[in-house]
Amino acid sequence: MSGRDGPDGAGGPGGSGGADGSDDATGAGGVPDVALDEALAAVAGEQPLINSVTNDVTVNDVANVTLYWGGLPVMSDDEREVGDMVGIADGCLLNMGTVSESGEETMLTAGRAANERGIPLVVDPVGVGATPTRDRVADRLVTDLDVDVLNGNYGEISALVGDDAEVRGVESVGEYAEIAAAAVECARKTGAVVVASGETDIVATETAAFEVDAGHSMMGAVVGTGCMLGATLAVFAAAVDDPVAAALTGTAAYGLAGELAAEGAFGDYRGPASYKIAFLDAVAGLADASTPDIVDRIDRIEVR
Repeated sequence: MSGRDGPDGAGGPGGSGGADGSDDATGAGGVPDVALDEALAAVAGEQPLINSVTNDVTVNDVANVTLYWGGLPVMSDDEREVGDMVGIADGCLLNMGTVSESGEETMLTAGRAANERGIPLVVDPVGVGATPTRDRVADRLVTDLDVDVLNGNYGEISALVGDDAEVRGVESVGEYAEIAAAAVECARKTGAVVVASGETDIVATETAAFEVDAGHSMMGAVVGTGCMLGATLAVFAAAVDDPVAAALTGTAAYGLAGELAAEGAFGDYRGPASYKIAFLDAVAGLADASTPDIVDRIDRIEVR
């Protein structure tokens, strides 16, 4: 649980294979062969510069999480310069949490610059399904741009494919028994690797869906955990060549940080505010902690 809820890769650190998740670099049960320690080492070695065009509510959290994973954050959101800034970056995150008319154009400018440069583009369609404006903006982002990773909660991912979804503000409510199928359909529609965050996170390609069992319920008590997951995915996508491996390792790393914080490994907490501090410390310290083999945290889901 790590969100707002209550192109083919050539292989690289953390895994190898194509974005359809179907190549032979898989382990037991058809799960991609990914290694968290290798992905974290790749991030540390790359120190990717990530330009995030994000919302006013969580901009500081997004910047800090980018930094704590080992990336370099820049938050350029002025249409006059964002194309130039993305032009020197290693990855780009577009988050439409507080989207405005000018912000919409800025995100499109940044996304086009990312596509032209050939760097990973992560899109977080915050609140899609809640209002017609958000639906229209999200549709422009996933239609006009080549998106590498699409990050949203269960409701947002369901709304993108036209399934019944209940999104109140930016929160996903309701039941989503077919979320894995919706995530696969979203991947087919957008061409992106899809991360659907919720009680159990789903990573989906056009042909496969994987359950990532990592995280803690306290993560849902903090505003901005979905936004910070988007930043995490941008950092990992910039350092790990294969987008499927990047999404799996990034999602697992984020959830493990949430678990360690809840266990008190980075200090005691009394409630959501102090938990957030412990969680951020866990992000910063995960690479130095004993990182488990995450393959046993990932299961392939059969989707009809």
